[in-house]
Formats: sequence, structure tokens, C-alpha cells
Amino acid sequence: MRVLVVEDHATLAARVAQGLRQAGMAVDVVHNGAAALEFAAKTGYDVIVLDRDLPVVHGDRVCRELAGSGPRILMLTAAGDVEDRVDGLELGADDYLGKPFVFAELVARVRALSRRAPSAPPVLRRGDLNLDRARHRASRGSRPLSLTRKEFGILELLEHVWDADVDPFSNIVSVTMTRLRRKLGEPPLIETVIGKGYRM
Repeated sequence: MRVLVVEDHATLAARVAQGLRQAGMAVDVVHNGAAALEFAAKTGYDVIVLDRDLPVVHGDRVCRELAGSGPRILMLTAAGDVEDRVDGLELGADDYLGKPFVFAELVARVRALSRRAPSAPPVLRRGDLNLDRARHRASRGSRPLSLTRKEFGILELLEHVWDADVDPFSNIVSVTMTRLRRKLGEPPLIETVIGKGYRM
């Protein structure tokens, strides 16, 4: 799952990102509304965690512009009165969580929103490879595959597995791809496209 955290308070943004990464999500962080719009235009996020009171472009405008465009929006803001929550939801947010918050609830809400995001069907098939996204199971023919979270995510969609800070040609990606190819077995399903990355 790929998440964009939009929060102008750098320390809080780093803590939220770290916690979401520990929960197995790929997370990018920006600190103003203009950057949020720019990143969202380039990357297919599943969920955007959006502070409301942002510099450069206000969070309300970001929410209005991105609502209904694909990613689900969770407003995470200190303005937690009922009227503020209603306003946020009226702007197009899918959920609203006031600060301070319990981190386990934030993770649960982000996961719930990602399940509602428009996405691929619950079971993906390519040749004899089957990915059951709901049960997090994979098989090739009748042989079950024991995949790590990253390996499973690669098979769903590479760009949703790592955040923007990871070079797709770095050693970590190469090692993971080698391990995944070994587990998938023959005939090969993943090929390297020189200068671009990988494809099935």
C-alpha cells in the first residue's frame, strides 16, 4: 500500500511516516499543499493522510482538488470539533481523525480506507500465478508460494511497495527481485527491462 503523508510539522510527519512504514506501508512525506498536489499527480497513492492547516496551498483546497480522483483521503488535524469534521467530510475527505490520536487507530483507519480505494480485483492472475489479495496468499499452479510482504507487494504493483526514496535499481530491489524470481520458479515470469525496471 502506498501512502502520502501531508503534514507541515516535520517531527510529527516523520513519526507518522515511521509508524506507517512499520505497519508495512510505503510512505512518502511532503510538508505543504503544493507539494501534495504535485506528488499526487505523479504517483498513484492508495491513501493520503492530510493535515488541514497547510502552508502554500491550504489543506481544504488540496482535499477539494484530490477528492474523487483515486486515493482515499484521511484528514488528520487538530481541528477536531464536530463542525470541523463535518466541514472536512463535505470537502471530500473520506475520513477524519483529530489530533492527538492513538496511533493504532490511525493505522486501522488507513488500512480501512485502502480497502475501499478503487483497485485491482481481489484475486490477480497472470498465467499460472495466482495472488489472493484478501487472504495474502500466492500460488503458482498448484504450488503455494511463501512470500514476504515486499515480495507479495511486488507482484501486485512495484510502485506501491517502496516509497519515493528507494531507487528501483538499488541493491535492495535487486536482491528482493532475485529472491522472488527463485521462489516463482520456471518458466520465468518477471523480466528486466533495461533502463526502466521490471515487467511480468
